[in-house]
Formats: sequence, structure tokens, C-alpha cells
Amino acid sequence: MTPSTEFDPHCRACPRLAGFLDDVKREHPDYYARPVAPFGDTAPWLLIVGLAPGMHGANRTGRPFTGDHAGILLYDTLHAYGFASQPTSVSADDGLQLHGCRITNAVKCLPPANKPEGAEIRQCNHFIASEIAALPHDLALLALGKIAHDAVLMALGLKAGAYRFAHGAMHALPGGQRLYDSYHCSRYNTQTRRLTPDMFRAVFARIRADKAV
Repeated sequence: MTPSTEFDPHCRACPRLAGFLDDVKREHPDYYARPVAPFGDTAPWLLIVGLAPGMHGANRTGRPFTGDHAGILLYDTLHAYGFASQPTSVSADDGLQLHGCRITNAVKCLPPANKPEGAEIRQCNHFIASEIAALPHDLALLALGKIAHDAVLMALGLKAGAYRFAHGAMHALPGGQRLYDSYHCSRYNTQTRRLTPDMFRAVFARIRADKAV
């Protein structure tokens, strides 16, 4: 079973999100505007979990972090650390391949104002649970932001309070997985310097170093 076996590209389980996507599709007929599937290696040892598709990124192109500002730092860093075949991601058919790595989102549909509601996060969580369950027990997970961090713990049946989100943190989980935390590589975080390229690369350097041990 691959990580995306349970993914449903036609899911409309969240009325607010489904209605918003309908509105977006009417305004932008050429946009993908559907639940966005995970992307990458079918047998990864690193699963990166973001928040949700961006309006003019994955929601437009149909591939996580593709064609928007957040993907600039992510794919450049993935390429620098040997996870991506090229440093940029501009469209779903640009030939980019991921090696040993897969990217998914805590919420598969674009939420209004990039803010999913708690019920929507919970409704979508079974997708991540299925993705993680299909991967090796020694999986490394990288959460981009606290919502992704909490979604991973929810998917694993763990209490968020026992594993506090902090940029650069690594949490050894009971099932054998390791959960790494980073601030999200959003335009806001990178432009305000809350997250710098060096800070982001340091997280990947640790993931690579831990894998080598």
C-alpha cells in the first residue's frame, strides 16, 4: 500500500472548504481547486507535513508547495540535501522528482485565509494517519508549523501536550518515529526573518545526520 492509497481527490466532507473551492474554481477556472494529493517518493524515509494548499500554489497547480513563495525555500533546501532532483518547483509537469522524501499537508483542501478550522483538521486527519501507517516504523517526520505538528500527533494517537512544538526540536515518538519541527516556510515567516534559510537548512542537516547514525 502506498501512502496515498486512502486519498480521495473528490472529498467534500468539509462543507465550508468544499464551498470555498467551488467559489475559487468559478473565479479561477484554470486552477486545480480540489483536494491536493501527497507528492514524492512512494517509499520515503522522510515525510514532510505542511499546513494546507496555498491559494496560488498547490491549489493552482495540484502539487504541494508548487508555484508559490513557500515552495521556493522548501524545494531549494530539498535539492541542497539530496531529496529533490531540481531546486525549483513551478508546475506539476516540470519533471521534479523527490528521492527518499514525500510531502503532504495536514489539510488537503485550501482553507479561507489559509486558516482551517479545528473540525476540518480533525476530519482530514485520517488521511495522514493512513499515510504514516503505510510507511516504515523508523520514519522521520518533519512538521512545518504547529498545526502540522499537532496533526501528526493526532494521527498517531499521541497527546500534543507531551510533545511541545519548537523550531529545531526533535521528538522521539513511542512507535519508533522521530518528529522534527520547523517554522513554516511561508512568505510571512521568511520575509520577517522568523525563519531564515540557515535556520531551515539546519533542520535538514540534523535530519540527515540522525539518519546516518
